[in-house]
Amino acid sequence: VDGKKNKVYGQNLCYLAKLFLDHKTLYYDVDLFLFYILCECDDRGCHMVGYFSKEKHSEESYNLACILTLPPYQRKGYGKFLIAFSYELSKKEGKVGTPERPLSDLGLVSYRGYWTRVLLDILKKHKGNISIKELSEMSAIKAEDILSTLQNLELIQYRKGQHVICADPKVLDRHLKAAGRGGLEVDVGKLIWTPYKDQG
Repeated sequence: VDGKKNKVYGQNLCYLAKLFLDHKTLYYDVDLFLFYILCECDDRGCHMVGYFSKEKHSEESYNLACILTLPPYQRKGYGKFLIAFSYELSKKEGKVGTPERPLSDLGLVSYRGYWTRVLLDILKKHKGNISIKELSEMSAIKAEDILSTLQNLELIQYRKGQHVICADPKVLDRHLKAAGRGGLEVDVGKLIWTPYKDQG
């Protein structure tokens, strides 16, 4: 949903998020944002379970401005799905992305969980050496987020003036087990989307 074309709808989504997110800043000017709404559909219709907003043009490579999963739908993997979806959009744009800062405590936990699962999965499958830059290109995760995640997992060391990833398979398996399940998977084969372009 384009905030410029659907101003009241976008503002109402922001008001709704404010009810559940303490740190949420209200923006009355929603023209600069796109809103991605996730719904559950049944025989009574489609019901919003959550959404995320994304700036149309972000100088800081933000791929997500605000994310909300409504309380009755939490703990079902929808938040993880929305985060993964935002990174799939970044891949389609050919960019790396990162969420807008500051992150709430819950936001940091959610993102760290996503980054951990994605990076461990790549490291587990990859043979040979791999750089932070290559991890970033493969995952669309910003290098700083990769570095902080690997440091948090104690999978990176600083040797001879550079960061070295130390990925013992047993350690990776232990971290993957601790990271838990990844939530609902984004079927990129069904993702039909083109990056936003100003309509002049």
